[in-house]
Amino acid sequence: MARATWNNTVLAESDRTIVVEGNHYFPPDAIHKEFFKPSQTHTVCSWKGTASYYDLDVGGQVNKDAAWYYPAPSDAAKQIAGYIAFWKGVKVEA
Repeated sequence: MARATWNNTVLAESDRTIVVEGNHYFPPDAIHKEFFKPSQTHTVCSWKGTASYYDLDVGGQVNKDAAWYYPAPSDAAKQIAGYIAFWKGVKVEA
């Protein structure tokens, strides 16, 4: 079971993550949505496509753009469509 935590709070848990480039991508139904706020940030990966981001808000502390996902990835990455990955101090244990 993979688990993502930040500020002593579980953000996501799943035994159905997909690992791509060393990152665990969690299925959309595995996240605790109350901690995720849509961000206006977008980046482009040459092979996965355009990523969208979430800010994390835990107890009033915000971790900007700490989670990302590909809403419409390229065919090469279609298996992670909508799945969420983390960085910026979010601890992921598997």
